[in-house]
Amino acid sequence: MTDDKGGDTTISGGHLVAKALKAEGVDVIFTLCGGHIIDIYDGCADEGIDVIDVRHEQVAAHAADGYARVTGKPGCAVVTAGPGTTDSVTGIANAYRAESPLLVIGGQGALSQHKMGSLQDLPHVDMIGPISKFAATVPHTERVADLVSMAFRESMSGAPGPSFLEIPRDILDASVPVDSARVPEAGHYRASTRQAGDPDSIERLAELLVRSERPSILLGNQVQTTHATESAVDLVRTLNVPAYMNGGGRGTLPPGDPHHFQLSRRHAFSNSDLIIIVGTPFDFRMGYGKRLSTDATVVQIDLSYATVGKNRDIDLGIVGDADVILSSVLQATSAYGDNGAQGRKTWMEELRQEENKAMEKRAPLLASDSTPIHPYRLVSEINDFLTEDSIYIGDGGDVVTFSGQVVQPKSPGHWLDPGPLGTLGVGVPFVMATKYARPDKEVVALFGDGAFSLTGWDFETLVRFDMPFIGIIGNNSSMNQIRYGQIAKYGADRGEIGNTLGDVRYSEFAKMLGGYGEEVYEPGEIAPALRRARESGKPSLINVWIDPEVYAPGTMNQTMYK
Repeated sequence: MTDDKGGDTTISGGHLVAKALKAEGVDVIFTLCGGHIIDIYDGCADEGIDVIDVRHEQVAAHAADGYARVTGKPGCAVVTAGPGTTDSVTGIANAYRAESPLLVIGGQGALSQHKMGSLQDLPHVDMIGPISKFAATVPHTERVADLVSMAFRESMSGAPGPSFLEIPRDILDASVPVDSARVPEAGHYRASTRQAGDPDSIERLAELLVRSERPSILLGNQVQTTHATESAVDLVRTLNVPAYMNGGGRGTLPPGDPHHFQLSRRHAFSNSDLIIIVGTPFDFRMGYGKRLSTDATVVQIDLSYATVGKNRDIDLGIVGDADVILSSVLQATSAYGDNGAQGRKTWMEELRQEENKAMEKRAPLLASDSTPIHPYRLVSEINDFLTEDSIYIGDGGDVVTFSGQVVQPKSPGHWLDPGPLGTLGVGVPFVMATKYARPDKEVVALFGDGAFSLTGWDFETLVRFDMPFIGIIGNNSSMNQIRYGQIAKYGADRGEIGNTLGDVRYSEFAKMLGGYGEEVYEPGEIAPALRRARESGKPSLINVWIDPEVYAPGTMNQTMYK
């Protein structure tokens, strides 16, 4: 409704959602339509927010997660009530474990029909509360924008994560006087989250570093979250500290940098006198902290107090922003006449020798001409194919475990994987988010055939929205990471129960949907096929047939199979 001067006098709940998203800087929502939520679309059209509609709500939530990782801004997914919301739960859970900030807005039956059995009515908030940082119902139209801003604020506090809002249909569709609705002003409802860490602890870590003869540092996901690349690089280069990277921390140092290490981590963590863990928990990826030398001084830096010292005792914990802390520590070391950098030359040489030995041992497999194709040969070809601008996405089990040892992004923020929940199916939605947010970047995604099958129908969404990428499927017609575990535990005669897939020509699937596709059976065909996919300018799938009888070392070393 408008007044005599043409100004709005009332506003609907859906338009309040859009105004609140706009205030947060959200420029796109990922969604699958439903009658409960269409007023949000109308509001987005008025506010200039793009709507990318997908084929499954899990994809919408994963895409919002991927958008947050690529842009550093919270992502947003909008899903309908009931099955629409429950379909998004996997994406919410993945973002929760990966510390990725996003808001999922779910529809709900009308408040006037509460507990009456309305269409698609479920207790969404009760279900999603344990896997989110904030979950609430909007009780009145006047509160819509207020609660959207509250959800974003909670999502970005401390270690980031997902928030959830359900908005009943009558709350969303109703209109209220503009003057009665609280619409928080952009830039006026969130404070800085850049905690500087305890000053005494900063000084203590500086002294530990200067005195250390054999330090090592692990740069984890929060290095990317807190934009700490520059401070991390300055610290390791100035103090001559070997750096290892995992998750979103990959690419902090480029391949070939003298302080970039990858294959000698076990040796380093067994022999270091000082180990600094930045922005990654002592979870299964770290052997719950048991892989660190008991003789080393261990320091943990994290955005979350709850993470510091969890599962393993530490000598020093610093809670705060990795960028601020690392730059402060480096500054504090400047007070010492000798920062110890020169004395660590022997330690660096020792680790480089370990690194070279591991590379030499693996070299024949990287160049293997065997057929079916050895997975190491496939991931080696992918690594050689990447450019400075290529963002790499891994979505799978065993084949992506191979890639974690070989594929090295050339720049920070150019690696995406599911994170510690180990969710399969993130690949296509991560491609979608990345190509939307960074259309200038080349996107290269490696899928296991099982992983691609979970969300692969949204390949059509990539075609529809003209989002070209180079997709590679490592196809062994099996959920091979699980297959290995079953064979190891129960014997070969029971090794293929429930984990063997059909031989699918995914190149034909890509072509059917309007993309580019090729089948690859010989190692020498990989590189030319990748180049042709790049030149096609289309979403592509290069279906590479790999050896199902070869397993990644990381698969064979999983604790669940011991």
